[in-house]
Amino acid sequence: MTASVTTNFKGKSYSQFRDNLAPYFMVPQICGYLRYILNSMSNLPVAPNHVVSISYTLSLADGEVADFAEADAPLVFIHGIGQTLDAFDARLEGLNVGDGFSFQLPAEEGYGMHTDEWIVELPKSVFGGDDVPADLLQLGAMLPMQDQDGNPMDGEVIEIGDDTVKMDFNHPLAGEALHFTGTILAVREATAEELDHGHVHGEGGHHH
Repeated sequence: MTASVTTNFKGKSYSQFRDNLAPYFMVPQICGYLRYILNSMSNLPVAPNHVVSISYTLSLADGEVADFAEADAPLVFIHGIGQTLDAFDARLEGLNVGDGFSFQLPAEEGYGMHTDEWIVELPKSVFGGDDVPADLLQLGAMLPMQDQDGNPMDGEVIEIGDDTVKMDFNHPLAGEALHFTGTILAVREATAEELDHGHVHGEGGHHH
C-alpha cells in the first residue's frame, strides 16, 4: 500500500493527517524527511515549549558575522526554557513557519555590558596537575571553568604572571549590540521527555 503526500487533508486536521500517514513510512530516512515536511507544514506559532528550527545570521554593529546557521543545518531549540536569550525568544514569539525576522538586541538584552567584576586573578596552581596539558595556559585561550556552585563558565586568559593567571569571564559578545536576521523553518510541540530533559531530541538535537 502506498500513500500520496498532498496538502489536501480531506477534512482532517493536521495532526490527524500526520498520525494516519505515519504507519506507511517505516524506513528511518523516509520518516525523517517526512517529519521535516510535516513540521514545515505546521501552523503552530513560535511559543513556549515548542521546538523551533531556524536559519539565522548574527551580525555585530561593525558588520562582522559572529554566528550563523543555514537551512540544511538549522538551529533547533525549545522556545521559552532558557536555551536562548530571553529577548531573542520574545522577538520570535508568535511567528509562523516561513516568516522572516530581522531585529537588533541592545547589549543589555544580549550578553550584558563588559564589567571588571568578571575579571579575576586565580592562583597558577589551579592549572597544575598531572592531567592538565603543559601548554594549557596561553594568552587568548578560552578555558572551561566552574564557579563555586559548579556552574560551567568559559574564561579567556588575558595575563599570565609568575604565580597568578588573570582571566576574563565576560561573555565574548558582552557590550555588543546583536543584529539577527533569519527565517522560521519548522515548529512543533516539544515532547514530555524533551521538556523533562531540557533539550531537543532527534534531528538537530541531542542523541542519547
